[in-house]
Amino acid sequence: MNVISVREVETLADRAHAGQTDKIGVPYIEHVRAVAAGLSPFGDELVMAGLLHDLLEDTDWTAGRLRETGVPARVVEIVEAVTNQTGMTYDEKIRRITADPRATLVKIADNAHNSRPDRAARLPADKRERLAAKYRSARARLWPAADRNDVEAVIRVINPSLLAELDARY
Repeated sequence: MNVISVREVETLADRAHAGQTDKIGVPYIEHVRAVAAGLSPFGDELVMAGLLHDLLEDTDWTAGRLRETGVPARVVEIVEAVTNQTGMTYDEKIRRITADPRATLVKIADNAHNSRPDRAARLPADKRERLAAKYRSARARLWPAADRNDVEAVIRVINPSLLAELDARY
């Protein structure tokens, strides 16, 4: 079986998320593209994982189908690591993610994009505050699980407003 390219993975993600919008009404593909862009310094494997990071929980795609399509096995493993599992709390999910350095970077990128001030400003105040607390708490566990320079590389691309928080933590 042939391994598919980043461009083919982006097309797959675009088709799979067609018609979906995020919490602020933006086409969902824009979120996964932003996550992937923040992971570009780390190579094609993480770019692919960024493009696919929400596919298993937000579409009818399965890990098996991704493998059959030619998505590299390691990319599928990373996607599975960041995917919500029934009965698993968010804290348990973060703990599982931090056990895998590559999955940790994907989740850091996802968190950074979800934490962008311009995106948060478009949410109702109560939801904005609840999510901000959730994302801050996750960062407190995700960032120490990764190399500081890698965290900085991701957030510099996706959400530079987090740089002051990063500096305060290190």
